[in-house]
Amino acid sequence: MISVGIKELKTKLSSYVDRVRHGEEVVITEHGREVALVIPISPERKAVKSLIDSGKAKWSGGKPKGLDHLKIKGKALSKTVLEERR
Repeated sequence: MISVGIKELKTKLSSYVDRVRHGEEVVITEHGREVALVIPISPERKAVKSLIDSGKAKWSGGKPKGLDHLKIKGKALSKTVLEERR
């Protein structure tokens, strides 16, 4: 993982984007403090984008809607997880 200040990032943005494109992560700093992380696009995001581009899926970018009518039987998932941790 490489670290770069904002000023240098501005002047050499294309080269840093190219490094991220090839799998590196870039930590952006401001006055020596970490403020952001630039990471490559995940395989999952690429797969979703591919489905959207091919017309096999639609997504407006928001949270899924229309699931409020579903009723799940049994214990709450959070309760099951806590029990499994014991």
